[in-house]
Amino acid sequence: MKSEAPVSSRIVPLNPLPERRALDRLLSQMDQLAENSDHLMKKSFGQFESAGQTYAMPRYLYLGPKGGGDTIRIGIFATIHGDEPEGALALTGLVAALEKNPELAKGYCLFLYPVCNPTGFEDNTRHSRNGRDLNREFWKDSTEPEVRLLETEIWLHAFDGIITLHADNTSDGLYGYVAGAVLSENLLEPALREAELFLPRNRKHQIDGFAARNGVISECYPGVLRAPQDMQRPPFEITLETPQKAPLHRQVEAFSTALQTILVEYRYLMAIAQNI
Repeated sequence: MKSEAPVSSRIVPLNPLPERRALDRLLSQMDQLAENSDHLMKKSFGQFESAGQTYAMPRYLYLGPKGGGDTIRIGIFATIHGDEPEGALALTGLVAALEKNPELAKGYCLFLYPVCNPTGFEDNTRHSRNGRDLNREFWKDSTEPEVRLLETEIWLHAFDGIITLHADNTSDGLYGYVAGAVLSENLLEPALREAELFLPRNRKHQIDGFAARNGVISECYPGVLRAPQDMQRPPFEITLETPQKAPLHRQVEAFSTALQTILVEYRYLMAIAQNI
């Protein structure tokens, strides 16, 4: 019989590494949609290295049917925390819905960033492989390559709107952050209302440490993914949060429905503004 090694000689890692996940598998459906679509294009941008591997930041462009005025540019960002892939899957769901009804995206160019933290997704960790919470690094002269690349995108494209998608494992319902403007509030409320068809809303008076009203928060942590303060034409900014412990398919449906609602409502508000 083989004798066991002494207990003192056994190597037991205190914090075993999480199972590595495949980025291309997460994006396979989106890639397939891009191959067969007249509206969706895969346009990865920027590269960085981590642990001897080169990563390109995933980006997709969805160009809706031409509208009557200037093209509206919206940036939608997901999986800035690597253990929140729900937003990436929701973007695939959104594109699938738009493929069935392209008129929903009429007048829009959607810049879709399904995985803003590729190494965190692969490692199934909130932080990047450098151990940083990327959603606390923006506009702070960060040296994190993912943050620098995304900041360049935000400056370069001067988005009319920025939407970020998160999944909160401490919440029992939907909620959202909004950057103060009345325009944003008029978009977030109807988005949450439509998403409630799939998940309940978090109606607590305090969510994630901030005062909330009917699932709407007007403050946020410093360093989150958003536009810089000194932009000449600041975009509307919305963060949507689903309860991560809810069934995945319901989170995807809630996100997709909320995003479609924002597209419809924003186009309507812009039409009104042009007639004033």
